[in-house]
Amino acid sequence: METTAVDAAVLAGSAQYELSVWGLFLQADIVVKLVLLLLLAASFWSWAIIFDKLIRLSKLKKKAAIFEESFWSGGSLDQLYDRVGDQPPDPLSAVFVSAMREWRRFAAKGGQLSNDGGGALRERIERVMGITIGREMDRLERQMIFLASVGSAAPFIGLLGTVWGIMNAFTSIAAQANTSLAVVAPGIAEALFATALGLVAAIPATVGFNKLNNDIGRYGQRLDAFAGEFGAILSRQIEERH
Repeated sequence: METTAVDAAVLAGSAQYELSVWGLFLQADIVVKLVLLLLLAASFWSWAIIFDKLIRLSKLKKKAAIFEESFWSGGSLDQLYDRVGDQPPDPLSAVFVSAMREWRRFAAKGGQLSNDGGGALRERIERVMGITIGREMDRLERQMIFLASVGSAAPFIGLLGTVWGIMNAFTSIAAQANTSLAVVAPGIAEALFATALGLVAAIPATVGFNKLNNDIGRYGQRLDAFAGEFGAILSRQIEERH
């Protein structure tokens, strides 16, 4: 009878635990709560970065297509430079503006080539285009390190909550001298919840990082290809002047 009374008391106490997501959070230990909040914040910020990058890359690709259509239409490069202005709306036009600005500085000085046949001018143009590409790519790749960090660290942060929840489960067993499922379940549930949330944060961050890294890499190749083609056009003009 005494054992039955103890079991009934344990079951009555364990019934107070609500095994829902919100209930698990409210009933979790302070350390587990901090882990869960950290993972939720990381997951939310990761999704914000992913959507922001996807939308931005989509807009940049459309602007690049419009600019390339104007560039290869056969019109005057000087007129195109005047239309774009000093504040280019996208990285591709920024590369064009940086090279044209250097070309116009050369023309403003009378267009006299040096003894090396314009080699110094070609080098300056290639350098300014390379610097512009590097600066624009740095802007695109900003916050990508956060996605990579969440993808690699979130499972281990969740594991910290898992270990702490299991420790709480064993503490409850020791305190109540009872190994029934009703005693162990709350702590185990907290532990598994932390593990699941770690994976929920890590998987989208990893997939998003791989997707965005590939798209940004392709866009960077597009910028490099345009810089090479435009550099060849300016090089031919330099040779004609020489």
